Amino acid sequence: MSYAVKEMYYTLQGEGANTGRAAVFVRFAGCNLWSGLEKDRASAVCKFCDTDFVGVDGPGGGRFPDAIALALSIVNTWPTELPQHARPLVVFTGGEPLLQMDEALIEACHVRGLEVAIETNGTRTPPAGIDWICVSPKVGAELVLTSGSEIKLVYPQDGGEPELYQDLEFDHFFLQPMDGPDLARNTSLATQYCLAHPQWRLSLQTHKLLGLR
Repeated sequence: MSYAVKEMYYTLQGEGANTGRAAVFVRFAGCNLWSGLEKDRASAVCKFCDTDFVGVDGPGGGRFPDAIALALSIVNTWPTELPQHARPLVVFTGGEPLLQMDEALIEACHVRGLEVAIETNGTRTPPAGIDWICVSPKVGAELVLTSGSEIKLVYPQDGGEPELYQDLEFDHFFLQPMDGPDLARNTSLATQYCLAHPQWRLSLQTHKLLGLR
């Protein structure tokens, strides 16, 4: 299988339980909830997405002919000295990574000592072997993946209240304020909710606060 990658880069994880951890991010092209084109936003299932996942023209992006080629590119994106205390982390995101993620790619990464994480909308069943699964549900899309490492709920979403997800089988529960013109208000609302419901933790997009990708 070949893979279409919008961009690939080394940074710090900005959200959720792994905030602050060094990682290579691989952003796959394509999503099943929005075309990525502004002309289609009004009719998209997910209307608040702020990510460019169209095409393969971003830094480090391209079309990779097989899993080994992509895994080698990920390894080469890391600094010369790989961490010794823990496996290097690669985060597959999108768009929707489970449109392309397969067992061959997971195995190719594992063989090279990488820890494999995904950030998914939860509408597809993942292949076996992924080390860290982060699910970010979107209202209007059927949630198929109801267990994993963390759920990261963009907040607020009408029809996507945290109470609908609080009994799912995740190790960590995060509320992330919806970005945009109402970010300050949404952050206040998410903070208040987490204070009243301590099962949930606040997740801020620290990479944006720090000016990282």
